[in-house]
Amino acid sequence: MHFIALSIPFLLSTTTLSHASPTRNSTKINTTTGLLQPNASSLPLGAIITHCTIPGTIALTFDDGPYIYTSQLLDTLAQHSVKATFFLNGHNRGSIDAAPEIVKRTLAEGHQVGSHTWNHPSLDTLPYEEIVHQMTILEEAFVRILGFWPTYMRPPFLRHTPVVLGAMADLGYHVIGASVDTKDYENDNPDTNWISFEKFSREVDAGGTIVLAHDSHQYTVGMLADNMLADIERRGLNAVTVGECLGDSSEYWYRDRR
Repeated sequence: MHFIALSIPFLLSTTTLSHASPTRNSTKINTTTGLLQPNASSLPLGAIITHCTIPGTIALTFDDGPYIYTSQLLDTLAQHSVKATFFLNGHNRGSIDAAPEIVKRTLAEGHQVGSHTWNHPSLDTLPYEEIVHQMTILEEAFVRILGFWPTYMRPPFLRHTPVVLGAMADLGYHVIGASVDTKDYENDNPDTNWISFEKFSREVDAGGTIVLAHDSHQYTVGMLADNMLADIERRGLNAVTVGECLGDSSEYWYRDRR
């Protein structure tokens, strides 16, 4: 098993939520069997989380990978000694089955991986059974590659309904939104990429702490990431994974059974 346990001795404080549901079981590794076992995490399930709770932290997140630019982004993050969170697809522009080595590298370098559905549908248009299928078929792919699957997810397009959130609660997922949306897909060229950076800067000024971008876009990786990292360093913020910025121990980020 390739599960990497990090020590995160933080305490959870107030989380920005909507449609909150009671906390259900998450995971903890059983040192005797090696299995990731159900255990209570402090974070609720089936509720949108948009802000970090640990003061001084910010979480860079990247959707829609792994893709041809992801390795370059991992290099950039390593140069800055920064950890990020990657919400991965099973079969979309990016595909975990097409790039299992990138998935393994991402995890091995201390980043967090989460689920972004199998093929990126707008979940608010689907019935409960299809929502569940989108998640469980991706779980199967994660198990093939890593031996376990994430307990964190992000809905495509950030769209959700009570049905979507109910399905995520039933499946045991923490649902991650964003309080900084770079809209980088609208500015994936060298002439307008600055627009996404300025949006990032304004929304961080306004108190945003969970940042949405995409490692599937060339100029997000080649320009925006560097500019965001430089700005984060200027502000004196600590760029960490979503789990860390929420004070959630890494032993609860993954599971291998339900």
